[in-house]
This record gives sequence, C-alpha cells and structure tokens, in this order.
Amino acid sequence: MIVLGLSGALTHDPSAALYVNGKLVAAAEEERFLREKHAKRKWPFHSAKYCLEFAGISPLDVDMVAFPYAKIGLFRPDRWHFAKRYWYSPDRSLTALFNGNRRFRRNKNGIMGLMKDLGIDTAKTKFVPVEHHLAHASSAYHLSGFKEKTAILGIDGKGEYATTFFGYGENGKIFKIKELYDPDSLGGVYGAITQYLGFEMLDGEFKVMGMAPYGNPVKYDFSRLIQCDGKSIKVDTSLVNTVGLRRYKEEGLGYYFSNKLIKWLGPKREGDEIDDPYVDYAASMQKLLEDVSLQLIETYLGDILQETGKLCFAGGVGLNVKLNQRIIDLPYVDELFVQPAASDAGTAIGAASYLINENGGQVEKMEHVYLGPSYSTEECIDACKKHPIKARWERIDQVPKRAAEILAEGNPLAWFQGRMEFGPRALGNRSILGDPSYPGIAERINTQIKYRERWRPFCPSILDSAAKEILQTDHPAPYMTFAFNVDGHWKKKIPEVVHEDGTARPQVVSEKTNPRYYELIQNLKELRGVPAVLNTSLNRRGEPMICSPTDALNMFFGSDLQFLIMEDILIKKSIE
Repeated sequence: MIVLGLSGALTHDPSAALYVNGKLVAAAEEERFLREKHAKRKWPFHSAKYCLEFAGISPLDVDMVAFPYAKIGLFRPDRWHFAKRYWYSPDRSLTALFNGNRRFRRNKNGIMGLMKDLGIDTAKTKFVPVEHHLAHASSAYHLSGFKEKTAILGIDGKGEYATTFFGYGENGKIFKIKELYDPDSLGGVYGAITQYLGFEMLDGEFKVMGMAPYGNPVKYDFSRLIQCDGKSIKVDTSLVNTVGLRRYKEEGLGYYFSNKLIKWLGPKREGDEIDDPYVDYAASMQKLLEDVSLQLIETYLGDILQETGKLCFAGGVGLNVKLNQRIIDLPYVDELFVQPAASDAGTAIGAASYLINENGGQVEKMEHVYLGPSYSTEECIDACKKHPIKARWERIDQVPKRAAEILAEGNPLAWFQGRMEFGPRALGNRSILGDPSYPGIAERINTQIKYRERWRPFCPSILDSAAKEILQTDHPAPYMTFAFNVDGHWKKKIPEVVHEDGTARPQVVSEKTNPRYYELIQNLKELRGVPAVLNTSLNRRGEPMICSPTDALNMFFGSDLQFLIMEDILIKKSIE
C-alpha cells in the first residue's frame, strides 16, 4: 500500500510524507525548498515530488492521498459551539452554520489540483480527508511504538473547529474522549499573547517560552484569560482569540487580541529586549498554559495514565518543552512521546498513518526524523564550483575528528550531513555546532551568525552514554521535545546550553540513528572532556532550515561563520 500524506490545510506549514507498505520512507516541508518560512498559502508540490522521486515511486502508483482536514456535519457540536461563542460577529456565526465546510471544499479543490500537477491520476487514486485532530493523534500514537493502552493528547490553535483532543489508543484504534472547540483554545490564547509580545503567531511561541524563565509568573494574574473548571475551558474573547471588530489593529493589520487587552496590559511590545513588564507577562502566560493543561489531563486522561503510564502528544503546543517537562513529572506518567513534527507539518504523517491503520495496515515506530533530501560529496563539490563566491574547499579524512578539532579550538561550525531533518529541530544533519564548555560560544553564535534575540537559549546534543548523568533521568529524549533539569556539576561544565532556569532541551544521540554525529561528539569528549555539543539549526534568523548544499553556501557566506563541513569537504573563509 502506497499512501501519500499532504498537509497545508490551514494555509501554513505544507508538507508531504510517503508511506510504502507501512514504512515512512520520506517526509519534507515545503518551506525548505521554497526558502520561505512556513510557506504560507502554498501547497506541498516540491516536497511531494521529492518524496516520490526519492522512493522511486511513479505518481500513478500512489494508492491513496491522505489530507488532514475533513467535513464537519451540521449536527455536530463543533459548528454550533463556534456559532454560539462568536455571537458578537454574526457573519462568522451564520457562515459556520450555513456554509461551515467552505474551507474543506477549498482545500479539496486545491489538493485535487496539486495531485494533477504531480501526475497522480485523480480518477484512480483515492483522496481521503482525515479530521485534523485525528491526524495529530495518529502522528503521535501510531508512531510511538507503544503497544499498551495509551493516552493521547492534542493541543493546537485549531483544526476544522476542534482545538484540543483527549483520547486513547488501543490495539491500533484511536478513540475520542473529549474535544474542545474554537474559540476555546489554549494554543490560540498562547498565540494571541505571542502576538501581543511582539512575535509572529505560529512562529514566535517558542520565543515566549524562552522568555518566560526570566520573569515572575505570579506577579500578574492571567487567569481571567481562560476560565477552567477542570472539565472545560472558556476563553474571554473580549481579550483574546477575537475576530471582527473586536480585534486590535495596527497599520491595517488585525491581531488576535483586542483593544481591551491593550487597556489592561499596556502597549504591544516592540523590539528584541526582555523588558518589564513583558517578561513577567510571558512567565504568566506560560504558567497559565501549564496549569490549565495539567488540570484537563488529570480529568480526561488521568485514569488511563494511572493504568498504563503512557502518553502521546501532538499539535503545536506539543513543542512547548516546559509544559512537557511538567507532564513528565506527573506521578502517573512513565513515558511521554511527543511527535517531533508536532505542529501542522506533522499532520501529513498523521493523516497517512491514520488511513493506513483504518485500512488494516500497520506503520512502523518512528526511530528518527532523517527523512529529507541528502547530497553526495560530489554534489557538494559541484555546488562549490558553481557558487558565485568561489569557495575554498578541500576533501578531508576522519571527518568527525576534524570537526571536533575545529570545535575544540572555540570555533562555531556549520555541519551539513546526510538526510535533512523533518520537523523544526536540527538534530545533527543541518546544524550549527559549538563546544558548550567554551565560554562565550553561545553569544558569538547569537550575535555574529544567527542574529537572534540574545536571551534565547541554545540546546545540547548529548551522547546517550552520558545523558542520565547530565539530565538526571533516563527518559527517552531523541528529538529536543523535552526540558530537563541539568545536574549541578554539569551546569558548570556546559553553561552555554543551560537555560536561565537550570534546564536544557536536549537531543540524546544514539550511534544507531546518527553514527557520524555520534562519532563527532565522542571525539569532542576526548579533546575537551565534554560528551555534548551545542546544536542549533543551520539557518539565519527568519529563514527556514537549510536543505541543499547551495543553501548552505548562501548561508555560510551571508554570516560570520568561518568553517563549513559538507559531507567529506571542508570549506574555510580564512587560513587556520
């Protein structure tokens, strides 16, 4: 069975994922090919084409196309809840009731056009819509590898109408327990405050999370934003998750918060500094998200978790590592699996995996996310020769050892190897690396290369043999989706990757999934006594992660980086 999953239903983060007989053989995000972050209002043409070509699959051989957006019937509670809660904007309410599937029709027409552009026979290949939150749920549950009864959590801005999903998986089937509906959205409120704090919604939420540890979470009471009785939530739409005339507007742009919020909290934040009172607002928002989420988890998933201890989580809020840390700390949670592409890009995988299971198949456990394009050393050399800025390159032996030597001398290193990662985290194939024990390396990367806010933390990639000692836990952490408290001794040894609150968001690296990266870290350990590297994505601020050798060279020559290793070649700007 060949199933192609395509995402992009909500006008952002289009992606493609290809399953062949239950094996996820390729997945990629459209932004990486277009070089446009989030590829808004685009369909995943290049990513789908890559998946098919990588697998050697003819478009005519695709059996089914899965899409994470479905029809919602008139008599379901979703549309009526939306209509009731948006009473103050009658056009929205009436449209939900009388034309509530207009976005589905628009999406279906767009995907059918994309299928034709790809050469897929729309008369032969079945198009199957999957509810958005079921796609999120499947991307977590079916890829987790958990065999026992498993609690499933999904939190994002919204899908069709649902914003939050509580359910469980058993014997390959997914069962809904409870859904919450727009505008009552935890992810939506966090996104609205993200906008108020001066960041872009769907892109800056992790910046709010990074800012939060610098503030006082109880200095301001944000509970008025969300009423929670433990069973449901009600968002104050006079403040956030607003539509229509309630929205605050600035230079013609409408925001998801109101003028009333401005009167309460003061002017919208501008700039890159973490200043008062905004740093405390970030802390208060983070606390509210955590507290409400944990209440709802206890209500709807507590019994299942006490029975089996297994929880799967997807949706954009699944990338909030501080929330995940608190979930792991719950006494009845033994293991949490967060789908590493938890945001909407991951619904391409989820829609496809759900469809496979509904048709009697099974999908393999996710072992890694190295699912994108790779390039040979010869292709990297060819890119150097063709680049407008003629690169000085040389073939090198013992690549991991040479890379570790560069890091040990206090240099940042651009590291381009193997298949590109799927999802938002660089995991050792499209990375900028540094020695986390080298004083000032994080500041240097921030100010000279990444050009991002100085208060945002960097993350470590840690050898699996040392992870338990450093992180004080043996909980699996291969994807940078969790925060853990760093051991006091190691805080002093690797300060460049420890956040303000004493935590780190690690990638625990295994030799099985990334042998060359593993060897690099081992070599650095031998040179500096540190079984970890600082790892951040290979891109500049505002750009998608690098995909091709040409992209890497453009980024390299557009920054203050001095060293770039692509496969078996080293490119230098200056003589060592």
